[in-house]
Amino acid sequence: MNQRFAFRWALVIGCLSMLTACDPNQVFEQNTDFANYSWDVQQKPAFTFAIQDTTARYDVFFNVRYAPAYGFYNLYMKHTLTGPGGPVGPPLLHQILLMDPKTGEPKGSGTGDIYDLQVLALPNQHFTKAGSYTLTLEQYMRQDQLPGLMAVGVRVAKHEVKK
Repeated sequence: MNQRFAFRWALVIGCLSMLTACDPNQVFEQNTDFANYSWDVQQKPAFTFAIQDTTARYDVFFNVRYAPAYGFYNLYMKHTLTGPGGPVGPPLLHQILLMDPKTGEPKGSGTGDIYDLQVLALPNQHFTKAGSYTLTLEQYMRQDQLPGLMAVGVRVAKHEVKK
């Protein structure tokens, strides 16, 4: 099972690397894997990225990798954003729907029993100061362990105006 999972994970990472390497708008993307495929309430993954262009607008996405064995259809996550001048806005709580509440169908793209979902969390974000920003994620569910959650991450890309 572990070799099969490692192969799938490597295949997905390889495909995502090829896709994101061609994205000129991407500024940053990083994911954190959870040991034993379970997110413990004490784990607070932090992602640090650099912003150079303060005139641009950015979209911040949350990445979630999960298995259908995850016991809920949603995931509550709180984020805290800190920049060169200190906190950037208040911490915010996000509800991410991992599965359709009516049908139970997993959302995102999947290979076998692993699903990846990318959700736009902070659209059209303006960073007023150049420098390093750190976005910290916390699981905000009613239990300390969340089995079935394999990884979370952050993607930052320059905002694209839809035509």
